[in-house]
Formats: sequence, structure tokens, C-alpha cells
Amino acid sequence: MTSDPTTPPTVMHVDMDAFYASVEIRRRPELAGRPVVVGALGARGVVLSATHDVRAYGVHAGQPVGRARRLCPQAVYLPPDHDEYARVSDNVMAMLRSITPTVEPLSLDEAFLDLGGSLRRLGGDPVRVGEMIRARIADEQGITCSVGVAGTKFVAKLAGATVKPDGLCLVHDHEAVAFLHPLPVSRLWGVGERTEAVLTRLGLHTVGDIAHTPRATLCRALGQAAGRTLHALAWGRDERPVVPSEPERSMGHEETFPADVDDPEVVRRALLRLATRTGARLRAAGLAGRTVSIKVRFSDFTTLTRSKTLREATDVGREIYTTACALHAGLGLERARLRLVGVRMEHLVDGDRPRQMVLGERARGWAEVERAADAVRDRFGGQALAPASLLGGSSGRPPGTRG
Repeated sequence: MTSDPTTPPTVMHVDMDAFYASVEIRRRPELAGRPVVVGALGARGVVLSATHDVRAYGVHAGQPVGRARRLCPQAVYLPPDHDEYARVSDNVMAMLRSITPTVEPLSLDEAFLDLGGSLRRLGGDPVRVGEMIRARIADEQGITCSVGVAGTKFVAKLAGATVKPDGLCLVHDHEAVAFLHPLPVSRLWGVGERTEAVLTRLGLHTVGDIAHTPRATLCRALGQAAGRTLHALAWGRDERPVVPSEPERSMGHEETFPADVDDPEVVRRALLRLATRTGARLRAAGLAGRTVSIKVRFSDFTTLTRSKTLREATDVGREIYTTACALHAGLGLERARLRLVGVRMEHLVDGDRPRQMVLGERARGWAEVERAADAVRDRFGGQALAPASLLGGSSGRPPGTRG
């Protein structure tokens, strides 16, 4: 595909194809060509990612893993490795920012780019830029992506979705209406099951149907804001600019237990896992945090949070874990049944800032150990190295302690 002589559109949407599953296949080449599902495998687990061949069986993200197994029992089911996905995502986003500084990540696996200030330097053809991005991601990360290019964020995202997996689609401004109108109403942003049911009762099945319905009618049926928004989108109007991401204000992880937990040792091991992941993400991003926050959710879905601000910002998982355990102990939960725990670092700062040592503190310690572990994981994968107490058993002791 090549662009025509009209002014080329400059909004691009880049979306990794079946991201989590693709990363797993990359490091397990024997899975290539087989259906793969990634998700928490416990009783409450949900599908996080699935290869496109699995989706033909009705499997999709957010679906209970149990239902996915019934729909596609022949698939390979794998637990997620969030550290590895975050590392690959960071590499992809860094590559995109080397092309244009105007990158707006939507999640780990997709982002909008505005090529307006960079297109001339890149040769003037957004299709060539898109093909270069696809080639670099395939070469450098071993996964594929789909790219949509248009004059607005909305149309660019839909354009890329029409050529998944591993495709590229450009929609010029003068083509946007013809591209949009045959699509089902469910493709419009903001149209979920309930809204789609309302539109269906009105006899509106395609985007074109909505475009040719008076806006006042849509507003009466859906409310003023939704009615106006859907009518504008149906004509390809979307004024939102691509906004470069701001530095993260917080960073953390949560874990939902397969069954409610009342064993403090199991909770402490979960806190250790979460603190270790959070510390690794902070270091990878060149950040540190001053405030450690924990979240606990009980079996009745009641949720509590507690936080503590440290004397010095840290990116060390051991320090985050120690503080998280103290916060958990301070709740006095004893044998309360927990459904979820989370660890989060807030008040983030530059991780390279000098750190004031405490009198009597060793000059080298856990920070150096964890950075060495980062290097091992970068080379051999996210699960190559972990604290000993997470490798099996039920002691729940942090690394470095003795029984």
C-alpha cells in the first residue's frame, strides 16, 4: 500500500498482536503455530491474552479461564510473566519515542503517535514509517504489531484493528466516512453491550445508521454527552490530540488469590512477589518512590489501604517488602480472609538521585544484589531469578533470613 498525493494523515496507532501470548511464544519457539492462552490459571483466573486462532473459538480477554478451557481445550494455557511483558513494552515504547517524541501509550501493548513534527524528516510517507516500525518490532522484539494511520485517533485505531494480525492500514481523511459507515455500531468507542442494545432497539446496526440519525434522537436515547459523542465519531470527527505521556505518578502490582487466604505466611510471600516486581519496574524506568502503599481486599470485597512515607526514596524491592509487611502487620488482620493484596510506590522521583546513607549502614547491599538480578533476568528472561522463598515451600521468609 502507498499513500496518494493528498496531504498524508499523521496520527498512527501501533498495537502489538496478542501481546502476552506473542512474548511467551517468542521465548518458547516450540509453541509456534499452536493455540496459546495466557491468564491466571486459578479458579478465579481470567484470560489476559490469546493467539488469534484461539479467538475463533470464542475465547477473548477478560473471559474466565475455565470457560476458555471448555471452548478451546486443545490450547496451551500459561500463567503470565508481568515482569517480562513490562520489559518488552519498555523496549517498544523507547523505540517509538526514537521516531517521534509525541507518543501516548494506552497500555503495555499499544500507543498513539503523532508524526506531524517528524514526518518530513522520516521521508514524508506515513506508510513507510509504519512499515519501518513493524519491521523493527519484529526484528528487535520477535513479535508482530498492527498499525493504523489516519487523521484522527479514533479512525487510526479502527484502521489497525481491521488488518490484525500483522498488518497496516492507512485511511485518508476523505476516505474516513466510507471506511466507518459499514462497520457495526459496537466498533464505536463507548458502545458496550447495554448501549448496543439501546441502539438495536432503535434499529441502528451500523455506524452509518448512527451518522444518519438526528443527533437529538441519539441524545434522547443515550443522554446528551453520549449522543453527541457517538454522532461525531460516526462522521469521523475526533478532536483529541495525541498527548505525550507524563511521568508515572505511581507504580505497583496487585495479586488476586485463587481462593480466599487467611494464612499470614501466604500473604507475606505475595507481598514479597509484588515488592520484587515493583522494585524491578522502578529500576527499569529509572525511578524511585518515597511512599509505600498496600491494598488488601477481603472476601466480602471490602478494601483497605495503608501507606508509609520513607525517609529516602527507594527502588529496592527488599526495602519495599519490609515496609509493606510492617503496614500489613499494623492492620491487625490476624486470620482475616483476603481476596487480594497489592503493593504500590508513590511520590516517584528520579532514581539516580544520590541517597543519604545511615550511620552504620553497609556501603553495598540489597540494591547491588537486585541490580545484579536485573541483569540476569534481562539476559535469560523474567523468571530466571527470584527470591528463594518464592521458589517453593511455604515459609514466607524474605530472602536472606534463616529458619
